[in-house]
Amino acid sequence: MDYDHTGDTHRELVDAYRADESPFPTDDSREYPRRDFLRDEPLHLRRLLFPRCWNGTELLDDPAETRDRLNRLGTCILKGTAAYSDRDAADMTGLVDETLDRLPAIRETLKRDVEAAYKGDPAAKSYCEIIRSYPGFQAILTHRVAHALYEDGQFQYARELAEYAKSETGIDIHPGAEIGDHFFVDHGTGVVIGETATVGDWVRIYQNVTLGALHFEEEEGEEHMLAKGYKRHPDIGDHVVIGAGSNVLGPVDIGDHVSIGANSWVTDDVPPNTSVFISDHPDQERKPNG
Repeated sequence: MDYDHTGDTHRELVDAYRADESPFPTDDSREYPRRDFLRDEPLHLRRLLFPRCWNGTELLDDPAETRDRLNRLGTCILKGTAAYSDRDAADMTGLVDETLDRLPAIRETLKRDVEAAYKGDPAAKSYCEIIRSYPGFQAILTHRVAHALYEDGQFQYARELAEYAKSETGIDIHPGAEIGDHFFVDHGTGVVIGETATVGDWVRIYQNVTLGALHFEEEEGEEHMLAKGYKRHPDIGDHVVIGAGSNVLGPVDIGDHVSIGANSWVTDDVPPNTSVFISDHPDQERKPNG
């Protein structure tokens, strides 16, 4: 069954494209190298959300083209969610409507993520560079849509999208994780953010960081079964920086304006305006070769 969007989201998106201002791309004449994807959803999402960066300039002035792209994305979502449901696909179009109607707001949130990446990376040269090439941005783009689906109860399809993003970027964000505005993962490889984690605004995370569980509860009366659905991951405040290789584990509270140094192991609450770092480093010895 193909999806047919009946709302005004396509017009809202076209209006949003026209309202873009520098430093977001505003030149409609550029054509960038083509990229192919193993799934259709990333292509449709990237074209719909940032058409100037993904050779989707036909969407900029033509609501009919935007509606067609929305319908193609909607068909993917309809088929993906229906596969995990006992309901008929025709009964699930309302869910798809709700997801697509969130895209203009998701786009605005993603623009703030781009801003955070540009401000947080001395090597960043342009917003379009971030949108096209930063793995952290590709991961959060997919996550914001997957999280919307997760909130609507489409847990398994949302997980599919999240796992595809992980295979593409090396960044593992569970779709249940709640992530605030101006989020930036720099480098990204090996980052893990668990299902019940929450992350505030203006948080910057570096490679190989885990926001994970410290212990697992077992399901009572069932051998080898771990309990599900309980809080087991950290809550990260606003304006937090977590250095490379750090592990923040368990349902701990990390306050606002906290800096966690590289390779730290945090299993307790950290109050606001605190720096955490390893005080005793191993001694280093050097000797000549030969």
